[in-house]
Amino acid sequence: MSNTAAARPARSQVDEKLTWDLSALFKSDDDWYATIEIAKKELEAIVAFQGHLCKDGKTLDDCLLILESTYTKLIQLGTYADLLQAEDGTNPKNQERAMFFGGIMTGFKASLSFIDSEITALDAKNYSQLFVECADLNAFKVYLDDIYDKKSHQLGAETEKTLASLGELSGSPYQTYSVSKAADMVFENFDDHEGMSLPNSFALFESNYEYSRYAPLRKNAYASFVKTLERYKNTYAAVYSAEVRKQIAMSRIRGYESATHMLLEPHKVPVDMYNKQIDIIYTELAPHMRRFAGLVKKQLGLPEMRFCDLKAPLDPDFKPAATIPEIENTLVDAMKILGEDYSGIIKKAFSERWIDFADNVGKSTGAFCASPYGSHSYILITYQENMRSAFMLAHELGHAGHFTLTNAAQRVFNTEPSTYFVEAPSTINEMFLGEYLMKKTMDSRMKRWVILQLLGTYYHNFVTHLLEAEFQRRVYAMAERDIPLTAQSLCSTMLEVLRTFWGDSVAIDDGAGMTWMRQPHYYMGLYPYTYSAGLSAATAISRAISEEGKPAADRWLKVLKAGGTLPPKELLAMAGLDMSTPAPIKVAVDYVGSLISQLEDLFK
Repeated sequence: MSNTAAARPARSQVDEKLTWDLSALFKSDDDWYATIEIAKKELEAIVAFQGHLCKDGKTLDDCLLILESTYTKLIQLGTYADLLQAEDGTNPKNQERAMFFGGIMTGFKASLSFIDSEITALDAKNYSQLFVECADLNAFKVYLDDIYDKKSHQLGAETEKTLASLGELSGSPYQTYSVSKAADMVFENFDDHEGMSLPNSFALFESNYEYSRYAPLRKNAYASFVKTLERYKNTYAAVYSAEVRKQIAMSRIRGYESATHMLLEPHKVPVDMYNKQIDIIYTELAPHMRRFAGLVKKQLGLPEMRFCDLKAPLDPDFKPAATIPEIENTLVDAMKILGEDYSGIIKKAFSERWIDFADNVGKSTGAFCASPYGSHSYILITYQENMRSAFMLAHELGHAGHFTLTNAAQRVFNTEPSTYFVEAPSTINEMFLGEYLMKKTMDSRMKRWVILQLLGTYYHNFVTHLLEAEFQRRVYAMAERDIPLTAQSLCSTMLEVLRTFWGDSVAIDDGAGMTWMRQPHYYMGLYPYTYSAGLSAATAISRAISEEGKPAADRWLKVLKAGGTLPPKELLAMAGLDMSTPAPIKVAVDYVGSLISQLEDLFK
């Protein structure tokens, strides 16, 4: 008879100190529902402007001042519902709250659709005249310009209202995926290398078992994981196909050249910039990563390098301290490179319980940071006491630091930067953490370990998410040609992406073809490629800060405070970077190659 490890706790059983404190958003559900009623009353005041919204600049400004207040409330309301759902997706009350708010948002969007319609109905002269008539309206110019720039793709007012009223249904593919993944998927226990029966889950597999030193444990955990994915692949294919088909249909209805053009519009980058990001890394990073796979195989003495071995530790006996209190001190010190005010944000994140560290049944997998305007940020992570989790936490704290500065400096409609830029402030913190740890030691084993952590960062952004982006690009190309997106076609496409990248350096089994089922990013537009864009920028900017010190750090802080007031090319130019050229991407790829070379030397 095999031993059995303890089951994961329910949310009610975890230590409160490991959970976030949502009272900064709402003290109770009663407060949450009361705020919805206030927002509804504000909505009535906004709708009263319908039909004469743009009669003059002052009228438009009066409406937008109310909308600004309402929008802030909606952000906070939605964040509260999303965070409770993320902490425990099995809780029916959390599911009901999220669904209830989804219905509320659909109604709001339908009622507010007249704003876009009346603004885009103006000709260029009358639109410009509004800002002349009311100088205060310039506070909303970025927001208004973003609306007006979509004039050629705007449909009739009634059509727009009808589409907005379908908002809740439009988001159903992602909602279905999220609820199923959190609440329905059950993984079989598996035996580890000592015959102990271990529980499996998305969180345990992706945060723990993939990184195990024991090949039998990795193999068995992977087999258990893939077995459950296999049961769901047809359902998830139908859900993902619905998402892609929705985007294709909307792009055609609105007259875009393709869904890719439509989805890149809010990123404010051209299609060639998107393709360049994927093409360069997919082709030029592959030889470096094949070399890395060979190093792992050699060091671990593996007969063959399998897909489930790619994240195996190369020095599992070396375990620098990574408890929560220890990593708090390390992160605070590492971020002092950006000044005391910035490192103070890190301190608050720990002391004020911005972070949910716990592992419990129903908790969302992966890690994210939500930064509701008018409150502080919230970070979800299933923290394991290893440095990979510490680097993940540094990443999410980068988002928190960014939006803490942005939200303090900008009004709510000016806070959201392009998605192309948004991962730069997070990935740069991982660079700072790695550099800090390297400077603190003369021990070659420690340096080797830090290089492995940095490679973990590049693997996450330049391999995991970049391969997602290449897969996604191929899927949209298939859908544009009306090729059915079945479980078979999605899995075969994923396998082709993986096998082309890794070549014969890794044995890619058929189960790896279901990798597309593991991430929610496919339901977030063209999000996956932005991780590599952010890290490409972060690589260059972190080097500049290390070499120049305060002047470069001050430039970066100014960029962080700018929020969404500039498109990404101009925003990064403030930090001294030109992302319209291939140079920063190639420099980052070469840097990965240099890290692998250093690692090869240190393992000799």
